[in-house]
Amino acid sequence: MNTMRLTESAVDTDIKITAKDVQVYYGDNHAIKDVSVEIQDKTVTAFIGPSGCGKSTFLRCINRMNDTIDVCRVQGDIKIDGEDIYDKRVDPVQLRAKVGMVFQKPNPFPKSIYDNVAYGPRIHGLAKNKADLDDIVERALRRGAIWNEVKDRLDAPGTGLSGGQQQRLCIARAVATEPEVLLMDEPCSALDPIATAQVEELIDELRKSYSVVIVTHSMQQAARVSQRTAFFHLGNLVEYGETGQIFTNPVDPRTENYITGRIG
Repeated sequence: MNTMRLTESAVDTDIKITAKDVQVYYGDNHAIKDVSVEIQDKTVTAFIGPSGCGKSTFLRCINRMNDTIDVCRVQGDIKIDGEDIYDKRVDPVQLRAKVGMVFQKPNPFPKSIYDNVAYGPRIHGLAKNKADLDDIVERALRRGAIWNEVKDRLDAPGTGLSGGQQQRLCIARAVATEPEVLLMDEPCSALDPIATAQVEELIDELRKSYSVVIVTHSMQQAARVSQRTAFFHLGNLVEYGETGQIFTNPVDPRTENYITGRIG
């Protein structure tokens, strides 16, 4: 009897995010339709699909970024570790410390490299003193794979870095609050191939610590960085499974049409 319970909880802990019957409306526009999905921990999950198919909209439901849009309405259940993130008692600011986000264009604050990373830990009270904060900043910059490039100029403005460095700084900023989930909305679309390769390598490293969900318009990127892939089309989640299977042996003809370039 005991073993059974253990096995069940072992299976449960593997799932980080559960979405059930999620609908999103922008005014009268029904942008996301009946999406149900279970996203695993310590895994990179890629959302792919044509432009405007709802993948970024759904991504933004996971940290309640859609709350900031007046005409947006979200229905259904989204749970992280079994906790309903849309419960009235959940503070979206605290939620966003747990669910970090990296955007399409690198968006460092107009502050020093140090202050970019220290910002989140400061507002969430994660450091007892300056030495503590120094440690958090260094750890985050190391996790963002940019420490060696910036350690001698932490007072320099973050906006003075190259595009690829800025994006890695933004990743460091996102992980500084010790989140459990990292959302990435086309994080490489504004980067050159070398910077893209660095960020992809970093994503592979980050999945040891986080559940990473990445929206990408590049199928090659999804195939390279993710273990699981979800294909969205016209607001529907058409197919979800292991990345290799989605790309080589999709079940739904729409997925096959997208992957072979017949729709998109």
